[in-house]
Amino acid sequence: MHLADINKLLWLWILPVVVLLYAWAGFKRKQALKAFIDAGLLDRIPISSNPAGRQWKAALIVLSLAFIIFALARPAWNPKPQVVKRKGRDIVFVLDVSKSMLAEDLRPNRLERAKLAIKDLVDRLEGDRVGLVVFAGTAVVKCPLTLDYNFFEMILDNVSTESVSRGGTMIGDAIRKALDEAFDDQQKKYKDIILITDGEDHDSFPVQAAEEAGKRGVRIIAIGLGNEDQGSRIPITDENGNRRFLTYKGREVWTRLDAETLRKMVNATPGGKYLNVATGTIDLGDVYTKLIAGEEKREIESKTIKLYEEKFQIFIAFALFLLGLEIVVSERRRGR
Repeated sequence: MHLADINKLLWLWILPVVVLLYAWAGFKRKQALKAFIDAGLLDRIPISSNPAGRQWKAALIVLSLAFIIFALARPAWNPKPQVVKRKGRDIVFVLDVSKSMLAEDLRPNRLERAKLAIKDLVDRLEGDRVGLVVFAGTAVVKCPLTLDYNFFEMILDNVSTESVSRGGTMIGDAIRKALDEAFDDQQKKYKDIILITDGEDHDSFPVQAAEEAGKRGVRIIAIGLGNEDQGSRIPITDENGNRRFLTYKGREVWTRLDAETLRKMVNATPGGKYLNVATGTIDLGDVYTKLIAGEEKREIESKTIKLYEEKFQIFIAFALFLLGLEIVVSERRRGR
């Protein structure tokens, strides 16, 4: 026998309480009779009540409660093996964590908006594995491919511009890191890279890296963040807690979206797609629904489980039968 919700058996503590209540009621009933009738006459006066019948009624109610509680635990038996297959794609998020992602042309800043958008997508996943690579001047695999979405989101929450020690923006290196360390080479399909960046690159040959991804059957979906024309300054906080803007050689640094590089990258991969968010809204959940959910998926895992036939109905029927008997049993003696 298998109990689907064994915790429901904790309610069995009600049974001794009900028994004690019945015992207490019987005791109080006798005390009331003794107070009303002289003790010497009590045994000589014919009483129409049936103590044995009252005890049977109490026992039937307690038993029916026991059957109901056991039914709530959902007893089941007759296990039958069934093969369950999980299908999905492998999705690696390649997230820019360079200082330029602190620009506030998206609120509260580019990086935080990107993290929120990734969570929106993960909330809609349907069995796909997800991984996370973050990059600035170098790239790091923060989360290997996993089906544990809670673990993935915990890692994502801790991502910041401090997640990578080396400054700069090396998009090409990040793509190569994802290809070499995040994905496996078992099959040349069912793989997506979702690249989220402002597109600025420091000579890491991102288009060539995208071409290599295309040869391996990996599709790149690029999300471009930031103002493409005017650009935006990069706010930073110094060691004294003072807020200022990043400068280089005495001049404020302005960061702009490099959409052209991202377009070239996605065009180098099969089915690649570039989404120019700029300073607008990001809905990666919608991106997943339109671009990923309907794509061909591979079998990620297969396992055999035992399915039990639930039989709680039998115990409910016993409980109703006992309650019916309780109604039939009389507390009165016949002929009195």
